[in-house]
Amino acid sequence: MRKSILTLAMILAAMSVSAQFYVSASGGYSISSAGVRFGTETTATKVKNTYGSYGEGMHTQLRSGYFFNDTFGVEVGLGYLNGADQTSLLVDLPAQAQYINIEARGKAYGASASLVYKFTNNIYGRFGALIKVGGKTESDGKINIALSQTEMLNVDYTQDYKGRLPLGFIGAVGYKYDLSDKVSLFAELEYMGVSVTRDSSEITEFSANVNGQARSIDDVRAIFASHPSYSNLAAVFNKNIEYVDELPLGANPAGDKQLSQKVPYSSFGINIGATFYFGK
Repeated sequence: MRKSILTLAMILAAMSVSAQFYVSASGGYSISSAGVRFGTETTATKVKNTYGSYGEGMHTQLRSGYFFNDTFGVEVGLGYLNGADQTSLLVDLPAQAQYINIEARGKAYGASASLVYKFTNNIYGRFGALIKVGGKTESDGKINIALSQTEMLNVDYTQDYKGRLPLGFIGAVGYKYDLSDKVSLFAELEYMGVSVTRDSSEITEFSANVNGQARSIDDVRAIFASHPSYSNLAAVFNKNIEYVDELPLGANPAGDKQLSQKVPYSSFGINIGATFYFGK
């Protein structure tokens, strides 16, 4: 028993010789990796699909970690994503007096926990789990369409979507350059794989009019529901929507309860930052 305790103490002592605590800060940009279809763009000459991920955009990270020895370590991090605009629907047909532009973007806070492995003193890799702990998907819409030869509908709105807590994967390969034994610079290629299931939405800003006369959200939903060309837009215009996994047969698809869907936040990104070391 004493021999086992002595052996364990020697191992811990050997590890503590090269143990090291650090913190790092970085910024960068991510591009879509999911390639999921978001919607369509329609102009006078063509119709095309739009693809992307809400994980695209500018991001920042703060991380702290602990190396047990010269090779292995653990790390936790917090990050913020300021997502780039993604086109959900664009219709630009001036000859028919139709203009619809709906764009959305992700604004998310995430947390991660990873294992870190040094391949060499300069090259390292890390992989672990990722969760989205806060934020929203924000959608802005501008709609100007002719309801008839004498009536013009104009709508401007902002809709916020909240999601369920997701679990994803994070992995990166990086290169660090030591400025001193306490400070280093690094650059990373990072992959984040995560999708968010929508839970609820709320229209936070809304204004609409027909020929200058104000219209309510209910008025606009009824207008779209009665026009076959725009019936798909009726599902948007509820002040609050709850997204569920099951609805009764025959339920109103434009009601205040709608079927949920997963939206992608997966991305490939580049991080550039600095690391500060404490201890040996």
